[in-house]
Amino acid sequence: MKWTMKLRTRLFLSISALMTVALLGLTLGLVSVQQMSSAQQRLIRDNAFVLDLGLKLRQNLGEQLTLVLDEKGDGQQLEVLQQQFQTLLDEGLQHERQTDGYAGFSKASSDYQTFLQVMRETPSPGKSLSPDLPLGAAFNALRSDLIGSHKQALEHITDSEQVARARALMVSGALGLVGLAVLVLGFITAHGIARRFGQPIEALAKAADQIGQGNYDVTLPVTPAHEINQLTRRFGLMAEALRKHQATNVDELLAGQQRLQAVLDSIDDGLLIIDRQGLLEHLNPVAQRQLGWETPRLGIGLGDALKRPELDDQLRLILRGGSLERAPEDLSLEIEEETRLLAYSLTPVCHPQGQIIGAVMVLHDVTEQRAFERVRSEFVLRASHELRTPVTGMHMAFGLLRERLKFPAETREHDLLETIGEEMQRLTQLINDLLNFSRYQSGLQKLQLEPCAIDELLERACGRFAPMLDDKQIDLQIELVTPLPRIQADPAQLDRVLDNLLDNAIRHTASAGRIRLHARRHAERVIISVEDNGEGIAYGQQGRIFEPFVQVGRKKGGAGLGLALCKEIVQLHGGRMGVYSRPGQGTQFYMALPV
Repeated sequence: MKWTMKLRTRLFLSISALMTVALLGLTLGLVSVQQMSSAQQRLIRDNAFVLDLGLKLRQNLGEQLTLVLDEKGDGQQLEVLQQQFQTLLDEGLQHERQTDGYAGFSKASSDYQTFLQVMRETPSPGKSLSPDLPLGAAFNALRSDLIGSHKQALEHITDSEQVARARALMVSGALGLVGLAVLVLGFITAHGIARRFGQPIEALAKAADQIGQGNYDVTLPVTPAHEINQLTRRFGLMAEALRKHQATNVDELLAGQQRLQAVLDSIDDGLLIIDRQGLLEHLNPVAQRQLGWETPRLGIGLGDALKRPELDDQLRLILRGGSLERAPEDLSLEIEEETRLLAYSLTPVCHPQGQIIGAVMVLHDVTEQRAFERVRSEFVLRASHELRTPVTGMHMAFGLLRERLKFPAETREHDLLETIGEEMQRLTQLINDLLNFSRYQSGLQKLQLEPCAIDELLERACGRFAPMLDDKQIDLQIELVTPLPRIQADPAQLDRVLDNLLDNAIRHTASAGRIRLHARRHAERVIISVEDNGEGIAYGQQGRIFEPFVQVGRKKGGAGLGLALCKEIVQLHGGRMGVYSRPGQGTQFYMALPV
């Protein structure tokens, strides 16, 4: 605290000295200007009075002269004018007594008395105004006095201008000297501060730049200023602490990097780490084996490394913060004269502040899985075909048998026949679902595309399920955010999707529940959703709900192919399907179809 007060005291004294000199100069200038203004105002007022009084006297004298020249002039009016003239002279005399430098009115008063005395003694004043006569000489003397007072006032004005100019030059010189003194004092003060504090602070700033660049071996300045020396010592302690902290952080960073490297190398899937520019930065040994690379191909683009240009487009989309609309197709690679299939996913890597700094590509060898799926699909397709013929024959034969066998409705035999009929119907539906699912997965199913109106599609679905809705007293609402475009689709296949979704919603919604059909346009897609307020789906089961032969929830039935078949139909239309559900609050299935 002590060195801070010393520094503050020095700065305060320096700045106070500058301000004191500047204020003294400013005060001197203001006083001088005020004095000049008062003197000029007084001179202007005095001169204006003299000029105005002289003008009035000359006018009065002229009027007296007119009456004198007129032999029939009014003597009484002349006396009035003479009294006014004398009054004006008295004002002039009083002004002369109050003001130094004026004497014209005293002489004019004396000459005027002489003029009056001569005029009284002259029998015919109007004929005696010749300059050679006494009256004319007295009049000329009086007129000369008045003209002299006028000239004297003008000379006073000229003299006052010169005096004002001289004073102004003197004030300007004084202010200039004060300004020069302030400039010199400011330069001396600034030079002293710069020499004492500026240079050491600049040296400390350079040292801080070096520390910011990671160089902690810096040279610190030594100055006679006690305050700067204390700051330098603390700065050195800080640099030493930062150097030790950096060494500790580097060791921890290297240890963490080694642990991360060990984790990446131990993962069963292949990992490719990509930087912000889309270049390969790292890959683990599993990825190197999966791709058949003898050496890592680091520093090049993902599409060039894998000979797949379309990967660069997908990567740019991920690095911009987007997402792939559908699961990408498997990579097919020839490795050691063997075709391998690799499923992959691209995931962005985000900084804690939110910006994307790279991406990770995960590779999973699905060669055996795809072979199994292909064999399973072929088996299901052939088995379904083989089962369809005998089951159809059995169903027809059972229909003929039931027509001939008649049992009362309350008997056990009637219940058995009804049970056999329902199971035969369910077996036929299961075989049809297996056939349809196999066709979609194998690519044999073709779409019959035509313009399709969304509102008509939803109205037909509601009509087909009206009896079931009435039985359970479920409220079905249709909400359309217009305008909705017509899409190119296969209406029969979309009817199958809506039938499956509505059937599931009705089965999992309690009586007097609510189901909502909603459709809206979002960019270049139409979103159709089926939402219920039923029991919902557990979070752990939502990820597998679209897989074949998977059933979730308490109310199960069928072979678990309905939602898988719906997903295949939507994907065949170029769309995608998803689910959003909260246990106990209902479920929403949605499909996004391209416009």
